[in-house]
Amino acid sequence: CKGPGVCRSGRRDMALRCAASLAAGRQPRCPRLPRPAREGTVRWSSAAEASAVKINEKASREKILTLESMNPQVKAVEYAVRGPILLKAGEIEKELRKGIKKPFTEVIKANIGDAHAMGQRPITFLRQVVALCTYPNLLDSPSFPEDAKKRARRILQGCGGNSLGSYSASQGINCIREDVASYIERRDGGVPADPDNIYLTTGASDGIATILKILVSGGGKSRTGVMIPIPQYPLYSAAISELDAIQVNYYLDEENCWALDVNELRRSLNEAKAYCNPKVLCIINPGNPTGQVQNRKCIEDVIHFAWEEKLFLLADEVYQDNVYSEGCQFHSFKKILYEMGPEYYNNVELASFHSTSKGYMGECGYRGGYMEVINLHPEIKGQLVKLLSVRLCPPVSGQAAMDIVVNPPIPGEESYSQFIKEKESVLNNLAKKAKLTEDMFNKVPGIHCNPLQGAMYAFPRIFIPSKAIEEAKAHKMAPDMFYCMKLLEETGICVVPGSGFGQREGSYHFRMTILPPVEKLKILLEKVKDFHIKFLEKYA
Repeated sequence: CKGPGVCRSGRRDMALRCAASLAAGRQPRCPRLPRPAREGTVRWSSAAEASAVKINEKASREKILTLESMNPQVKAVEYAVRGPILLKAGEIEKELRKGIKKPFTEVIKANIGDAHAMGQRPITFLRQVVALCTYPNLLDSPSFPEDAKKRARRILQGCGGNSLGSYSASQGINCIREDVASYIERRDGGVPADPDNIYLTTGASDGIATILKILVSGGGKSRTGVMIPIPQYPLYSAAISELDAIQVNYYLDEENCWALDVNELRRSLNEAKAYCNPKVLCIINPGNPTGQVQNRKCIEDVIHFAWEEKLFLLADEVYQDNVYSEGCQFHSFKKILYEMGPEYYNNVELASFHSTSKGYMGECGYRGGYMEVINLHPEIKGQLVKLLSVRLCPPVSGQAAMDIVVNPPIPGEESYSQFIKEKESVLNNLAKKAKLTEDMFNKVPGIHCNPLQGAMYAFPRIFIPSKAIEEAKAHKMAPDMFYCMKLLEETGICVVPGSGFGQREGSYHFRMTILPPVEKLKILLEKVKDFHIKFLEKYA
């Protein structure tokens, strides 16, 4: 043998195996070499030893991409909903599968608004149309209703080659954008909507990130500032970090059911002008994680503020179907803007977002969504389409799902009665669970929960004793992260600490979805109650 890579047998596989063994620090076992009678090493020529050293050097050389060399903006990104708490939940699930005993038999992931994962049944009509689009041979089947076939044929006619597997235009399939515009006009009582202002997106998140990307510019004190509500959905802080923009916090009023106060907006804006150029105002309505539904007067005040201060408005309206409290009603920013008159409607730049993931549909996995952008400069419109074209197009199956959200069965069509029954069942069930969650939390000492007016989460404030705060500091954790980790380890319930969404200094919360089935939700709430009481006793 002449050393690694020079096998006398002439067989390349043996040579490679020999070199790999040496690189890993193991003695090669060559079938052409006799095994040593006692412990020792094969004697190599000096050339072979030098070659082995080179291979080892290559195997252990420093990586090009490290935490020090990576993009610092990406490293700064945090997304609490799928952060450390979910990783810990995954570890516990693995332990349960291995038979390791815990005080519980399953992990309940109440950390994210994933309706179908929590047992919600899909809307039949939506799935029928997507199935027909996916496998057009089913169009000849008598098992599918004609109104579903009609919509599927229309969607397929808008696809290249009549196939869902083809790319669409970057802005989305034209007939679906037309349906979105018609939906907005119906929703807003006749306020006109132009299909050319509609952009189909990969969920609402894609649209939000795209608009922020095109808005952010400048450096130093002229760097773009983005005003976001606190508490906020962590998509916003993550996108702002990734773009190296400036996050400008404004606080919702917890004592007033998480209301948005224009005086607080003004305070936040004026302070931010000292270190950045605030030019974007983000609104989440209904709120996530807070569940508040903004009234008409509040929206008018926000629009006037944006007009006065020359701010670009982003209206995240993905929970527009999820309104539960009596006296509350969803008002779109587009509708109120139009009704405030031409001075506002022709000047305030507004991007509004919707999605298939929430509402009564819960179709998170399809990644369907849209944004409507009005009063955009014509040249910027071209830049936006260019930016969207880089990702080619949103998933076409998600576009088809979005079409059914905006173009559902209407009275007189054969699927209408089943569709309405399923839709109302989902929304009535969510309203029942919202009230149940609020009532049960408010019976627990040391927990306070505002009314869940909309969306699909509770965001209760929790009292954490000073002894627990000290222990959290010793573990280098935020106090509410410490609380949520303990809750997970002792009950199997996975919720997200309020620090991941932002909160006022000295207050502590967690976010929990209300999506589990009613009976399971009752068990979950009872477990949280028992845990919280024991937690207070332990750290009192």
